[in-house]
Amino acid sequence: MTNHLKLLSATALALACAGTFAGLAMAQPMSYVLPEETAVFKPGPGVEAAENNCAACHSADYILTQPPKMGRPFWEAEVHKMISAYGAPIDEKDAKAIVDYLAATY
Repeated sequence: MTNHLKLLSATALALACAGTFAGLAMAQPMSYVLPEETAVFKPGPGVEAAENNCAACHSADYILTQPPKMGRPFWEAEVHKMISAYGAPIDEKDAKAIVDYLAATY
């Protein structure tokens, strides 16, 4: 690559970066109002563990979007995923109660 092309490439890159950062500097914060929560956890043994742990990150709607009647292995995997992949701070006792609740109720 010739020096002339190198200079043109460097100039183009610098202008592209400057344009990108200029756009970011002009961005304004946005705010919006979330709708009222309408979904609730179904009643059943262990519902308190689900409400106290699961609802900290997502609504009961998330559970309702899962396939019905998948059984204990499915819910064990889901609860384990929430703990290991998403960092949900659920202790072992609550995790078991949540799995029992989800397997029996959903």
